[in-house]
Amino acid sequence: MTDTPQHEPVLLDEVIKWIEPHRRKTVVDCTLGLGGHARALIELAGKDALLVGMDADEANVLFARKNLALYEGQVRFFLGNFSSVGEVLAEVGVARVDAVLADLGFSSNQMDEASRGLSILRDGPLDMRLDRRTPRMASDIVNQVGEKELADLIYDDGEDRYARRIARAIVEARKQEPIETTARLAEIVSRAVPAPARRNRRGVHPATRTFQALRIAVNDELGALDSLLAQIPQILAPGGRAAIISFHSLEDRRVKQAFTALAGTDQATVLTKKPVTPSEAEVQRNPRSRSAKLRVVEMH
Repeated sequence: MTDTPQHEPVLLDEVIKWIEPHRRKTVVDCTLGLGGHARALIELAGKDALLVGMDADEANVLFARKNLALYEGQVRFFLGNFSSVGEVLAEVGVARVDAVLADLGFSSNQMDEASRGLSILRDGPLDMRLDRRTPRMASDIVNQVGEKELADLIYDDGEDRYARRIARAIVEARKQEPIETTARLAEIVSRAVPAPARRNRRGVHPATRTFQALRIAVNDELGALDSLLAQIPQILAPGGRAAIISFHSLEDRRVKQAFTALAGTDQATVLTKKPVTPSEAEVQRNPRSRSAKLRVVEMH
């Protein structure tokens, strides 16, 4: 950890445009990452701004501290999942904030570190935890969960039509020996998916959806997102804005429904009638941004 990894914040210009940090000076960055969004927001907000930064990954919090060292007097750092955002604000002594930002993607360092087990392309232990204090790893699910429950998980959280075939293959493989690495799981899933389907996935690895489902389960990502969305009316001041960047339909659907529900009760206005997506130039520069969708709501 002597060198800070490089990571380009997704939809940075769009986040700045919608949050308007010169007007909204008390901000919660629920997914601090390496501090890219936070740095831009605090620079533009000025010396009287306060940013509360949260991240479930201890390494990210340490990296962000380094990246934001010039602004440490204006930034409060917290290790923890954003489902506890209300408790964190109570600890800071702030009742309501002007803006909430959540980028639900992963930092490049997390994807590139083989020991995390998040990437199909890098062989490593089947871990997938963002918060290393979490007791259950992906290998625990893969090796212990029953076939039906495993199939339901891959279908519901991975949206993979071949979930039953994949679950059956995993259960058969683990009878021979426990599945402990990303490479072995990826191989098992690839063999389970029919050859025509493998060819039709347009360069997407056949195990991508299974890995997504396991990662979501290990980190309770959808439960945490639901908790954050439920707290937005309590933590945002009138005129405050929430900006959330999602990366797959399960997340985006929840954000859209929550924002629409707030607007339906006249508590808020949805500012992005359609999700904001990266420009062609950004996707060329940063291919991992291609599936990003930004939605923004403003409280009344």
